[in-house]
Amino acid sequence: MPWDPNLPYNDLPGLPPAADIESKAILKAVTRARVEVARLDQATSLLADPGVLLHNIALLEAQASSEIENIVTTTDELFRRSQLFADSGDPAIKETLRYRSALYLGLDGVRARGLTVGTAIDVCTAAKGHQMQIRAVPGTRIANPATQRIIYSPPEGVDLIRDRLSDWERYVNLRTDVDPLVIMAVAHYQFEAIHPFTDGNGRTGRILNILMLVNAGLLRQPVLYLSRPIIETKADYYRLLQSVTAEGAWEEWILYMIDAVRQAAAATTDRITAVARARSDFLAQYREATPGMVNADFHEVLFSQPYCRIQQVVAHCGVTRQTATAWLSALVDAGALGRIKVGRERLFLNHAFWRALTEPTEVLRAAGDTHNETPE
Repeated sequence: MPWDPNLPYNDLPGLPPAADIESKAILKAVTRARVEVARLDQATSLLADPGVLLHNIALLEAQASSEIENIVTTTDELFRRSQLFADSGDPAIKETLRYRSALYLGLDGVRARGLTVGTAIDVCTAAKGHQMQIRAVPGTRIANPATQRIIYSPPEGVDLIRDRLSDWERYVNLRTDVDPLVIMAVAHYQFEAIHPFTDGNGRTGRILNILMLVNAGLLRQPVLYLSRPIIETKADYYRLLQSVTAEGAWEEWILYMIDAVRQAAAATTDRITAVARARSDFLAQYREATPGMVNADFHEVLFSQPYCRIQQVVAHCGVTRQTATAWLSALVDAGALGRIKVGRERLFLNHAFWRALTEPTEVLRAAGDTHNETPE
């Protein structure tokens, strides 16, 4: 029976696909992507504290993944709220911050138990902020947001959905000759086609993509900023997902996802390099601006998050509030930090760190090329 977008896709095929998922074009794309993923993993392993990068990249990934779902937040507001640990009245901020919590929870689950259906349920629960269960209510339909025309109807029946998820779990944990990047691309389509939850499937699926690469040993930390290239080609992302369902067009979909990984890995490596360069340059700058004020712990605080508070410096450096305020104020006077007030709190923005985290990668690459030029 031909696929009909208006009818539940209860005939969704199991995995692996019957199609050729290791064509010459796919294998070439895998080779290129694996080079960039290896570079990213190596760059991450050389960091003194990879957790700092994970914390900040996870926020950027959270923002980008939420933007795919049309949940739009500003990067500045997101970092401020994260730093203040304050409850925001903005639902978009809350939802975006929950994404990061879901990523951390999923990482703990993968390291403890591997990648399972239970991991997916835990991730979706954390992302939504309340307990999620496998979808049991019939009638779910996915429509084009502009025209409201139904474009897909996922499988129905909790037993059928659980069966398809069990097949998905088996597939993502296979140890075969098929490259993990190909498995990730195939599994991502399958998870979105199953659509196991009433809400949060897209965000959960994108977190699971990163966790798959950790689970397969390609990355030691989930630092891949994968949602950004998808945002930039969002129409292609949804078109190609549907093409697999309607036409069995696996090759084009897999090529798209593998190239997204390649782009994301290269861009994230550039960002790591820019952060390291900013940290080194900043150290030289603040030594010159504040002679005698050399404190490695203070430097760590300034490069743990782009915004910092006086109390953080007090706690981390073991100094008085007066000393912490003097150090931060000296750097404000030197132009290295910005100072803003949010409610009763004073926040200090590390301009160099902020630029390294948020500027477009082409700007970071150009800055790096200039930085490495040999003066005549």
